[in-house]
Amino acid sequence: MAGKENRYFESFVEMVGHSCEAAQLLRGVLNDFRPDELEARMKEMHAIEHSGDIARHVMTKKLAREFITPIEREDIMDMSEAIDTVTDKIEDVLIRIYIFNIREIREDARRMTDVIVKCCDALRLALEEFHNFRKSKTLHEKLVMINQLEEEADALYTISIRRVYTEMDDAILMQAWYETLQYLEDCCDACEDVADVIESVMMKNS
Repeated sequence: MAGKENRYFESFVEMVGHSCEAAQLLRGVLNDFRPDELEARMKEMHAIEHSGDIARHVMTKKLAREFITPIEREDIMDMSEAIDTVTDKIEDVLIRIYIFNIREIREDARRMTDVIVKCCDALRLALEEFHNFRKSKTLHEKLVMINQLEEEADALYTISIRRVYTEMDDAILMQAWYETLQYLEDCCDACEDVADVIESVMMKNS
């Protein structure tokens, strides 16, 4: 039974791996931005997002067949949804850049993307430890790191939005960047939401 139980935790790690891959792709696109190649990079991003969806569906089908689970069924569903949202949010950033026909990337956006990559990496470390949540002496520290990175993203977001309104004159471009920066910040919020689910499970089982 232990092996079967661990498969859920392994599925969480697999799903967050897609989030990390998406974050790395986003950073690569923004650091070497080529507007004419954006449609091709969006297809790459969607393939990653689709792989995450497949992993989630496989786990959900398994959950429907099994009576005994390592944590509550609703927590398993909440976790899979929260991780899936991280990948979705990262894809949303690239979609917004395409929709708004952004031709140059602001340095603020690159800095926020760096934080997203760190946040996803920290989340993967936490989920790799999650199977041992009842005994782990390091899981709490990993969750704290995710919260700190989310706060760093909040601070960058505040500064970035102010720069949009103080440094830009084109109203259409201002709106485009306002929304794009909001989507970037949402990525770190989504990572923190996963951390909150982990913390909730730990509280229920303490």
